[in-house]
Amino acid sequence: MKILILNGPNLNLLGTREPGIYGKETLGDIEKSLQTLAGENNFTVDMRQTNSENELVSWVQDAAKHGFEGILINPAAFGHTSIALRDALATFNGRKVEVHLSNTYKREIFRKNKLISPVCDGVIEGFGAKSYLLALESLF
Repeated sequence: MKILILNGPNLNLLGTREPGIYGKETLGDIEKSLQTLAGENNFTVDMRQTNSENELVSWVQDAAKHGFEGILINPAAFGHTSIALRDALATFNGRKVEVHLSNTYKREIFRKNKLISPVCDGVIEGFGAKSYLLALESLF
């Protein structure tokens, strides 16, 4: 199985950006854990991060033709604002899981409006970096 892991804006700052909310692990730390889990279960992951909405949309649109069977996505702020990303995800026929480090329902009111969630098979959030591992496990 081949899984595409996408990360949206500001996630490149993990480890230093509001560690009380997002934890001290960097995106690189999370990727190492995901690569280990993938290797133990004989599948591959391709992890990417961008601050660009159009790049995320393009990656989702191209996922199937590059052989990805699932998408794990932390859309970050785009999860609350991007109809374009929502529409791109709706066209992907593989499994899709949305992930967030923090529990968005315990945060600001605007974070409760999720445009991406309705087109995903599931949402895992609130467990810090472990949210990613739980999300990846749900795809195999």
